[in-house]
Amino acid sequence: MNYRSTRNSACQVTAAEAITRGISAEGGLFVPESLPRISPEELASLAGQSYQQKAEFVLSRFLTDFTPEELRACVNGAYTTEKFDSEEISQLAKVGDQTYFLELWHGPTCAFKDMALQLLPYLLTTSARKTAPDEEIVVLVATSGDTGKAALEGFKDVPGTRMLVFYPENGVSAMQKLQMTTQQGENVAVCAIQGNFDDAQSGVKKIFTDPQVLEELARRHQRFSSANSINWGRLVPQIVYYVAAYTSLMEQGEIQPGEEVNVVVPTGNFGNILAAYYAKHMGVPFGKLICASNRNNVLTDFLDTGIYDRNREFYATTSPSMDILISSNLERLLYELCGRDDAVIREWFGQLAEEGVYEVSEEVKEKLADEFWGGFCDDEGAASAIAETFGEYGYLCDPHTAVAVQVYEDYLEATEDPRKTIIASTASPYKFNDTVLAAITDEPVPEDPFAQAEMLARLSGLTPPDSLMALKDRPVRFTGSTAPAGMVDQVKAMLG
Repeated sequence: MNYRSTRNSACQVTAAEAITRGISAEGGLFVPESLPRISPEELASLAGQSYQQKAEFVLSRFLTDFTPEELRACVNGAYTTEKFDSEEISQLAKVGDQTYFLELWHGPTCAFKDMALQLLPYLLTTSARKTAPDEEIVVLVATSGDTGKAALEGFKDVPGTRMLVFYPENGVSAMQKLQMTTQQGENVAVCAIQGNFDDAQSGVKKIFTDPQVLEELARRHQRFSSANSINWGRLVPQIVYYVAAYTSLMEQGEIQPGEEVNVVVPTGNFGNILAAYYAKHMGVPFGKLICASNRNNVLTDFLDTGIYDRNREFYATTSPSMDILISSNLERLLYELCGRDDAVIREWFGQLAEEGVYEVSEEVKEKLADEFWGGFCDDEGAASAIAETFGEYGYLCDPHTAVAVQVYEDYLEATEDPRKTIIASTASPYKFNDTVLAAITDEPVPEDPFAQAEMLARLSGLTPPDSLMALKDRPVRFTGSTAPAGMVDQVKAMLG
């Protein structure tokens, strides 16, 4: 299995090279040359197996230059009960008659990014031994809140790596900021951006292809890689949890083999729902893929019209990890839907860079409508969804998951689709205490995030995660801030 660039189909690399590089030289994203198939018999055989076994099965189809022993070591190192709070790694919670919350936040940073970013350091270091054995890997990340902490935690003190994170200064929750600025580890560094996530992400992409920076790294025997979902090594573990979720429903007797199940995903950068699309086209019987956005509804408008237009007001919302106007992973989907025509992708994304807008063909619009349904809700709608889900079912969700809940309700009202549905639950409610508390109680909410956590525990009966409460006594290490134009200088300073 080799990998091609979305902007240069002639570029062909191994899985290890795709993971080590993170992004192609001309700015394209690596995709597998074809999607492997999972037969109904193979899918049925996964039911009853451990999460680790399911992960090995899926990864072996994509990472064919890894030995079985290497894959097993990666998987067993990442998915342990020392890092995740249950043997199941991800959990399914049934709410109502036909809805299942796929809880992806039982890892060390309490967000779905752990599902990939506990595995990526193992994949990346294994890849680097194959492709760049004498170089130090500099992992450069832009985060809208959760990726940064999950990457920092995954890569801290990993030999042969450096971990640099940029986050929007006023675009993350208080708990998310504490998670990053108090991060431990000798090989990590964190800096705030005086702007939003799109500023950080655009800056990181420019640095990846800056000839002067790359020349300096080469002199130092270093090379860049990414822990954002632009890196295939970040995306492929996400396919695993959708395969695992479907087979878990089978083993629990909730669905019959071959029964179609819808999937609802709250997303900003499109990676999480793209993983569900890949799982579907490998053979997992998923029906409609429901794309849930917050007030930054660029994806909803795109799915409705086929026009992607980032020239709009940016909103800071109560679901900050979705406050994104440039959805990087959409490029991978469009590459598939336009018949892998790299010239078309270069044209569309060139227009996006220069004019901020592009329109896909009528054929692609039809394919999008067949696969996806898009919706969005504002902060008030998310708060109502938190309150109603907690009040009716006793189930407490964070504001990102609440966006998905509300959009799913809108989808049901519009379609009356009777199929059972998986909702991706992407973060612990304790990462967004103030928002969740405001939704479920009229009591005054304290400003201190740890007092908020204690209050939420009292009202909900749920125990706060130890990893979050431990931040209370941890000193802040990183206080730096820069304008987007200063990111290159900041990277140089971080690397000494």
